[in-house]
Amino acid sequence: MQTHSQLPIPPSTARDVLHGSDPKSNLLPVHPLDPLSADEIAAVSLSVRHHLAAHTPVKAVRFITNYLLPPPKRAVLAHLGIPLATGEPVKDEDRLPIVRKAEVDFIDVTSGDAYNTIVALDSTKGTWGVESIVKLPEGTQPQISPEELLACEDIVKNDPGVQALAKQVGVEPHQIFADGWSVGYDDRFPVSLRLQQALLFARFSQHDNLYAHPLDFIPIVDMNAGKVIHIDFPGVYPNAPASTQPPPLTEDQLQRAQRPRIPPPLASQDFLPDLIAASAKEEGKEWKQREAPKPLHIVQPEGVSFKIDGHVLEWQKWKMHVAFSHREGIALSTITYNDDGVLRPLFYRLSLAEMVVPYGAPEHPHPRKFAFDTGEYGMGTMANELSLGCDCVGQIHYLPGAYTGNNGLPVVIKNVICIHEEDAGLLWKHTDYRIGGRSYSARSRRLVISMVCTLANYEYVWNYFFYQDGSIEFEIRLTGILQVYVAGQNEPTPYATRVAPGINAHFHQHLFSFRIDPMVDGLANSVVETDVLPAAANYGSPENYAGNSFQIRDRVLRLANEGAREWDASADRRWRIVSAGKTHYSSGQHTGYTVGVKGGVTPFLPRPEGWVGRRATFAHNALWVVREKEDAREGGRMWPSGKFVPQARDEPVDSLARWLRDDGDAKIENEDVLVYVTVGTTHIPRPEDWPVMPVDHLRLTLKPNSFFTANPSLDVPGAKDEKSVPAFGSNTAVGGGCHCG
Repeated sequence: MQTHSQLPIPPSTARDVLHGSDPKSNLLPVHPLDPLSADEIAAVSLSVRHHLAAHTPVKAVRFITNYLLPPPKRAVLAHLGIPLATGEPVKDEDRLPIVRKAEVDFIDVTSGDAYNTIVALDSTKGTWGVESIVKLPEGTQPQISPEELLACEDIVKNDPGVQALAKQVGVEPHQIFADGWSVGYDDRFPVSLRLQQALLFARFSQHDNLYAHPLDFIPIVDMNAGKVIHIDFPGVYPNAPASTQPPPLTEDQLQRAQRPRIPPPLASQDFLPDLIAASAKEEGKEWKQREAPKPLHIVQPEGVSFKIDGHVLEWQKWKMHVAFSHREGIALSTITYNDDGVLRPLFYRLSLAEMVVPYGAPEHPHPRKFAFDTGEYGMGTMANELSLGCDCVGQIHYLPGAYTGNNGLPVVIKNVICIHEEDAGLLWKHTDYRIGGRSYSARSRRLVISMVCTLANYEYVWNYFFYQDGSIEFEIRLTGILQVYVAGQNEPTPYATRVAPGINAHFHQHLFSFRIDPMVDGLANSVVETDVLPAAANYGSPENYAGNSFQIRDRVLRLANEGAREWDASADRRWRIVSAGKTHYSSGQHTGYTVGVKGGVTPFLPRPEGWVGRRATFAHNALWVVREKEDAREGGRMWPSGKFVPQARDEPVDSLARWLRDDGDAKIENEDVLVYVTVGTTHIPRPEDWPVMPVDHLRLTLKPNSFFTANPSLDVPGAKDEKSVPAFGSNTAVGGGCHCG
């Protein structure tokens, strides 16, 4: 988890620093989807405090979220001059006034009640005013803030009971460390409590790898009361309790676990080079890093090829809005392509809407470990401040991000989104092998928009790649440290891998819900499911004499009850988002974009009716198609596992599966639809993933299909890199038959 700088309330709370020095310039946003600036967050919080003091008995609040409530989609498109269908003019009836609004979640510190608030900017006065405040139903919890996660650790470290239990296994109070987690699901506790479970570790020096020293008990913390209210002891094989059902709170947890206390492993399992070398020296050994490869520099002597104006980014016919989201991390909006002078809308919004990491050990309390890292904590609040030359290499442009602290003041991450260009190998090539023929090579350049997030032990790298052939790729890189627990002596590990002596790493899954809000050649879109099948006719038949025939079978998803789709490997299934009104001049197909998953289709392994299965319905299918509904109070159809995720005890009413059931047989053909794609991996840990995991990759692609007349990158100039030289001097043969142009 990251800690970021917190700004004081500025003198002029109404002025957005992005709008310049003109006092009147804050009355209208630079772009209707620009995220709230630090100044705006402070101003919104102040307006909420003033309203509460004047009109309610609430006296002390803990702010949890404070973010832009986006204007209606059609109004935004009209404001930006983006047509609702390619080639059509913007209609006057769509030019609606755009009111800048913010949505705030906060907790009444005294009562523990949670509230949702909508605040609007009065553009004539430049001041914010509260439109509505709604008390959330009992048991509904807003996100867990970074400050609450840090507070959980402090509460645990200072608890006398925790200190006593730690001392029994040789750990002093100052050596106790805790990762705060949402409690997941535990119906033994009242729904009114705001809870965290604390996964405990010991740290024996300042930068020691604390995950090498897991403790054998898990406290439960009431965050509103600020105290530990219960302690669980996981069972250990082979003497684990016969039942994995959680015991009553009144039962002796340690006695039920049927085992003596287990001290944490003491061996250092370091990954920092200086600590590895020091540990080796203590053992009378020598450790040193391998010889570094020769420097490899990325140089752009004439500068970058992209342009950026605030949050609006343009590059190689692409244009889009790039925003920081406290919940999703990166949010890309109003993505268009300039097709030889014709503005073609592609995607209204792309983002990571949710993810879940279910762990596979069934013995209590391990089943509570299923992290909804987006919905429970917020991916943006966990984002790193990126380092030039380390996290991002080359000629870099950074964007800042801001979210609210518990006191309502903005927390700023200066370099949270990284934008740069990369060489991506060959874009296309062909050689005419005949004598006197020509060879032509065009190299691929891609635009990269990225973020790195630390979720306690784990890191996620989010990359959006834009290519010159009109393709988009969303890449997830997974790294960091495995979630581990202490292993008993000679303990078999039916649900984990023993990655080091005394350390078990859970079997687990990472499942991500990628939200696609399409506007492919306009807002009227359909989804076509394509299976590739061998011909039904047998070998030797008149229709398939050689036995080599295969073909495709298309199915248009027409009704909402058809919107939950499984991936079929035997049919090499894929999906295509297509426009309603435009067809390709040659193929005859509707213009569209194909959704492709590379190395990321995996079945959801927990039982669908179980704790995590009921809450993560998005993971049950590879693709979902639902109708768009923009309801500000309900959050729209944004969050596939619900708007308020922590401590939910059943399938949320505002989740993907419920949306489909609610829509019944409503039409999803040629409509404004949303597409959710589930990408994931099942991680059976390896010892090679310890003590820090090499990066693993998942990829989702959006590729034009019958969208362009032909290869749209034919106009990319071939270029020969004059800095390329033989590796070993002039004696190395240099091919002379290939020309870049």
